[in-house]
Parts: sequence; C-alpha cells; structure tokens
Amino acid sequence: MSEQNLKEQGSRERQTENGVAPMIKTKDITKWYPSGSGKVFVLRNIDLEVNEGEFITIMGPSGAGKTTLLNIVGMLDEASEGEYRFLDQDVHSLNERKRAELYKQHIGFIFQSYHLIDDLTVYENLETPLLYKKVKGTERKSMVCDTLDRFQMVGKKNLFPSQLSGGQQQLVGVARAVIATPRLLLADEPTGNLHSSQGEEIMQLLSKLNKEGTTIVQVTHSERNASYGNRIIYLKDGWILDKL
Repeated sequence: MSEQNLKEQGSRERQTENGVAPMIKTKDITKWYPSGSGKVFVLRNIDLEVNEGEFITIMGPSGAGKTTLLNIVGMLDEASEGEYRFLDQDVHSLNERKRAELYKQHIGFIFQSYHLIDDLTVYENLETPLLYKKVKGTERKSMVCDTLDRFQMVGKKNLFPSQLSGGQQQLVGVARAVIATPRLLLADEPTGNLHSSQGEEIMQLLSKLNKEGTTIVQVTHSERNASYGNRIIYLKDGWILDKL
C-alpha cells in the first residue's frame, strides 16, 4: 500500500459515524508507577471518545483514577502506555512545548486545589490565560473586568490568593478557566469548595457554556452535578466499568 493510501486509511479510521473525528480519543491508555520490583497501576487500558460539544462526567470512588485521567486529557500528565489524540493530533507523539501550546490555545482547567498563582492578584490571575492567547491590552482589560463583575469579585481584584477563603479561591479558579472561552473545559470537582447556591450557579454557567459550544469533561462525586451532562463514565480501580 502506498504512503498516500496509508494516510487516507488512517484518516478514515479516525472518523466517527457522522464523518467528524472526535475531539478526544484515547486508546489503551495505561498509567503506572514503579513500586519496588513491580508496578502500581492507576489507569488500565482506557478507551475513550469525546465528540466536540459533549458534556461528559467521570465518576467513581476515591482512588479510581479520575483525576489522573483528566490530567492526561488536559496534557498535564503523560500516560505510561497507549495513544491519545486531541483535535486530530497525536498528543502522545508531541514534545512538551507543542503540548503546552495546544493546552494554552484550546483548554481551560478548573482544578480541585485551585492552582492559583500565589504572587499574582485576582486580576492578574484572571489575565494570565488571555496573555497566553496574546489578547490585546484593551480587550484583555475589558474581558477581565466583565469576568470580575460576572463572578461578583470586583472588590477582591487586588487581593492575593492567600487573602481569600477556599470558596473565593475556587470561584477565581473557575473564572480563570472560562475567561478565554476555551474549546475544551476540564473540571475536577468544580463545586467542591462552594456552598450549595454558588455551586448551582457554577453548574448553570458550565451548562450555558456547553450549549454555546464548549466541550466539557468534569470529574465529580455529585449526582446533581452529573445530571448537567449528557453522558457518564464510571471508573473503578483504573478500569472503565460502564459508559452511560
């Protein structure tokens, strides 16, 4: 078979039934760590497809591998074995710089532990993803101010993360993740540190973003949060048990 035919065959294999390649596709993704003379497995043979525009929930008990899978999809971690394609690019074959560029251009991440930059103010933390995307100064200022107003944080814009409560830091983390309208939004327990009314507002915001076209993959223990999505993937001991 010629090289051109091989390329065409590979392209056909990457198409879904509706003729569009999935945004996310993993094949036999396995993650392990060395332990003595053996290995400790965190993920095992994960096959997953997520189409653009979906809202996916990953659920399972603590230690199931949920956050590890999310970090691999978000290019913050690498699989020990297997293949991962994002926007039809072989992530597993890219160097660190190219993976970082893909992340900055297309992905927003709501971290369970906030991951705010300690020596930047709330305003500067929100501005950071816009700097990565090279948004011009006047537009950047407008977007940050709109986001501060949307999340009712105008009065806290000059505070540092250490001056905020856990719930306030979580809100800043959510705001930072969505400010640049990422193509893919990854959320690790996005409402875990918020009181119920704040949590409901955040989930409604994520639902609105999804309806506007943002693809969302969330990790949660909350059945209520899961109800906002259109598909649930259950993990246990690193294996996919079920896909609903």
